[in-house]
Amino acid sequence: MTTSTHGDVFDIMLAPRGKDRIEWAAKDMPVLRIIRERFAKDMPLKGVRMSGCLHITTETANLAITLKAGGADLVLCASNPLSTQDDVAAALVHEYGVPTFAIKGEDKKTYYRHINTVLDHKPNMTMDDGCDLVSTIHTARTELIPAIIGGMEETTTGVIRLRSMERDGVLKFPVLAVNESDTKHMFDNRYGTGQSVIDAILRATNILLAGRTIVVSGYGWCGRGLASRAHGMGANVIITEVDPTHALEAIMDGYRSCLG
Repeated sequence: MTTSTHGDVFDIMLAPRGKDRIEWAAKDMPVLRIIRERFAKDMPLKGVRMSGCLHITTETANLAITLKAGGADLVLCASNPLSTQDDVAAALVHEYGVPTFAIKGEDKKTYYRHINTVLDHKPNMTMDDGCDLVSTIHTARTELIPAIIGGMEETTTGVIRLRSMERDGVLKFPVLAVNESDTKHMFDNRYGTGQSVIDAILRATNILLAGRTIVVSGYGWCGRGLASRAHGMGANVIITEVDPTHALEAIMDGYRSCLG
């Protein structure tokens, strides 16, 4: 492991490879590139301290580079140790100067140590993917709350936790539910998750999907995407659903549907 005040990564020598992969991913992120160019001129985040607990991947790296171009003083840790790309984490530290605390497969103790390290940055804004950063602030780092302008949450799990906190009257600063945007549901959940789940199954099992019976639990955005991809590869798809409207929608889309 390579540990310093600038980051905690698996191997800093992986940075050149990570940089290549970050630049490759940037080719498919033209809108973010346009935003980065504008940010570099306008510096809208100059002086803002940001702490992010996100998936440390090539896509997140391009987001981080854009935020830094806009003047943000940014530090990152991993929201899911299993998704961390060690070469990307190394590149963020060594090539782009973004302090990053993330190691693929890190244990629970290391995970929360990294969260507290990025909170030592005393953020004005937070970025979360699962609400662990905001939850830690509200339970163990309450001294940080007065300086926080607000935050952002990227995923359904985090939004559910935040809404529960709001109902209980314990949420102390506003959080933008990025997860609720139409583009997040349609493109990330429907198409992205639909493809990545199939990819994970194939990597783990190496099975042929054609002719298989695939049961998808739920016909929300992720379920729709997975069902579509599995059907496209020749699988017989069955949908289980508790919402009668969604169950009927699955039938109308050509799947066998079971209402439970």
